[in-house]
Amino acid sequence: MLRIGSVQLETNLLLAPLAGYTDMPFRLVVREAGGGLPGVGLAFTELLCSNAILNESHKTLWLASTCPRDQPLGMQLYGRDPETLAEAARWAEAHGATTIDINMGCPVDKVTKHNGGSMLLCNPVSTVELAAHVVKSVRVPVTAKIRLGWDDSRIVGPTIAPALADVGIACITVHGRTTEQMFKPSVRLEGIALVVEAMKKHHPNIPVIGNGDIKSPQDAKRMIDVTGCDGVMIGRGALGQPWIFRDTHHLLTTGDLPAPVPRRERVRLVVSHFDHLMRCRGERIAVNMINQRISWYSPYLQPWPGLKQGVRTLRSAAEFHDFMARGVEDAARRFDEQNTASALGEPAVTA
Repeated sequence: MLRIGSVQLETNLLLAPLAGYTDMPFRLVVREAGGGLPGVGLAFTELLCSNAILNESHKTLWLASTCPRDQPLGMQLYGRDPETLAEAARWAEAHGATTIDINMGCPVDKVTKHNGGSMLLCNPVSTVELAAHVVKSVRVPVTAKIRLGWDDSRIVGPTIAPALADVGIACITVHGRTTEQMFKPSVRLEGIALVVEAMKKHHPNIPVIGNGDIKSPQDAKRMIDVTGCDGVMIGRGALGQPWIFRDTHHLLTTGDLPAPVPRRERVRLVVSHFDHLMRCRGERIAVNMINQRISWYSPYLQPWPGLKQGVRTLRSAAEFHDFMARGVEDAARRFDEQNTASALGEPAVTA
């Protein structure tokens, strides 16, 4: 388990805020994918622009939307003006946020050129002051997501993390790369370990979460073992396999992986994702979005010849449901035929 300020989480596994991906329909699927076993402890919204929230941008309000089943929920905000960020944090608290995260790690130009995201790491003193202002503005725990620094000449993670905790930041998430590195090469576990070491020295009760390159339960275990971090945040590794949180928690707590999620259950989760999109966005947008999202799931539903191409030709909810149901039954039939052939010593039917 993991405690962030006053909030007790069921597990130490977090779903990262991924722009373009971690909307409410996907978060709900991640929460369902535990199959009754513990899975994700805290899921985050996509990155939310503080100014856009206060201007009531339709797109941003959709990205921030939630529901009672979508809890506990972290809302991640970015911005550079202390009062604007604090006002957006108060809005998030009033609209369902269990925790509020200040983004200090996004490396993309459209965020950093406005002095937000990882640009905040370039001026640690004013960034700590900004964090202090936000902490004082809300009652829910405030956290921060950082990178190791802007580049190798400006590594600030081990110094800014304790300074943020000094002013009330309740948890630090560290992406183990610099801004200059973006998302390649491999994450630096030794860099995360230095932040953990600094926090254990100055603020041993404030958790540090590791982030970057976690594509399997084994990756998560290795990050914890090598860095000593208190938990992990999984982002792209959850796309297509939302049950990764269930599998990871089982590995961390028992030392073994659970039985694989059955194919039929994996298909059910894809259909559930579509149904959540339908309820939230309507049929036309849901069909368009599942046409894109099916490429996430395809590797985990094989063998299924023509899956991606088939879904991308569909134009209605009824067609999607029928296609997925027929696919499950066809797979079950092929499985039965192969097992029967094997038992009789005959060649398996593969067509």
